[in-house]
Amino acid sequence: MSGDRAGGIARFLMQPALARLLLALDGDGEETRVVGGAVRNLLIGEPASDIDLATTALPEDTIRRGRAAGFKAVPTGIEHGTVTLVADGASFEVTTLRRDVETDGRRAKVVFGRDFAADALRRDFTINALGLGRDGRLHDYCGGLDDLAGRRVRFIGEADARIREDYLRILRFFRFHARYGAGEPDAEGLRACIAGREGLAGLSRERVRAELLKLLVAPGVVATIRAMAGAGLLMPVIGGVPHLSRFAAVAEDDGADVYPAFRLAALSVAVGEDALRLRDRLRLSNEEFDRIERLARALEGLGGQSGLPAIATLRHVAHGSGSDAAAAALVLLNASARGGQGRDGVQRLIGELGRTPRFEPTGKDVVQLGIPPGPRVGQTLEAARQGWIEAGCPAGIAKQMEFVSAVLAAAR
Repeated sequence: MSGDRAGGIARFLMQPALARLLLALDGDGEETRVVGGAVRNLLIGEPASDIDLATTALPEDTIRRGRAAGFKAVPTGIEHGTVTLVADGASFEVTTLRRDVETDGRRAKVVFGRDFAADALRRDFTINALGLGRDGRLHDYCGGLDDLAGRRVRFIGEADARIREDYLRILRFFRFHARYGAGEPDAEGLRACIAGREGLAGLSRERVRAELLKLLVAPGVVATIRAMAGAGLLMPVIGGVPHLSRFAAVAEDDGADVYPAFRLAALSVAVGEDALRLRDRLRLSNEEFDRIERLARALEGLGGQSGLPAIATLRHVAHGSGSDAAAAALVLLNASARGGQGRDGVQRLIGELGRTPRFEPTGKDVVQLGIPPGPRVGQTLEAARQGWIEAGCPAGIAKQMEFVSAVLAAAR
């Protein structure tokens, strides 16, 4: 083991809460190790914020030992052997070693065990099956260290069998490849994903949504999404034809501020019906659906444009869908165009949109001009706002009220 790796492991294990917990759970015939993603991330120099532990101790003993060491015990998944222990602002999921005795492609029935190797071999990918003991020793039962160094994402054992245990692993295979892999996806894993794709239909929509949104913000998502599409695995997930070129243009120019729902819209939304389809297919949250649906309306409002729209057109769309949706739609339309106008032109228009003054007249102002309360008030304001936009959006209520007066005069 290199000095840098050994030093990193030592510092990791010296974290006060973790060191105290490992000391409490080890001993008297029991052993506990850090497992899974925390070990993987530690070895590649990435933050290991979510720390999971595997233990030979039964859940009741884990709770007893944790409480004795000053940890609050929360039985978050005790039927599966998982207890969350919390202290000093840190939380740790501690799970008793398990082995599967029955699976149906969605969940597994397990029994508790004492074999770390058996527990590791029931996991999904080799890079997720690494363990780290309190003594700093790494445990690798299936070649995860070599795969991590080679940036390979491989199923443990027989890929078909791992997928039949939980068909969500098809999406996880691509998500982990986009995050940790390099080059083409593992051929055996890809073959097994294609063979098992009908199992995706039996998964809960919430689980599919969670995996897909994580995949869409992974560093290698563009090539991975293309691989999914080429294997016939993307359309069954999103339920429509993907916009691969547009998605690639957006993902490669997104910057650091990545919003998963925007990536989803870039991949699969052109009209309002697409937003409805995604809501039903993926059980989008209310916030996600609202943003995607407004973006779809903005895309329809800007449809048919050749090149960048006039600022007045963009402002009209923003009035109906919101400035954020209009700006996002502009980005997507430019990404869709062959030889788009370029980021500078898009950013210039978005900047102009952001500097648009607020339209200040209200219904009360219209009523004071002699219009009785009722539908005509709103109609007057809307017509005045449209004229104001066409005139370049002058600032100040006095100037803006001239548009209200003009609408009323034209109606007489």
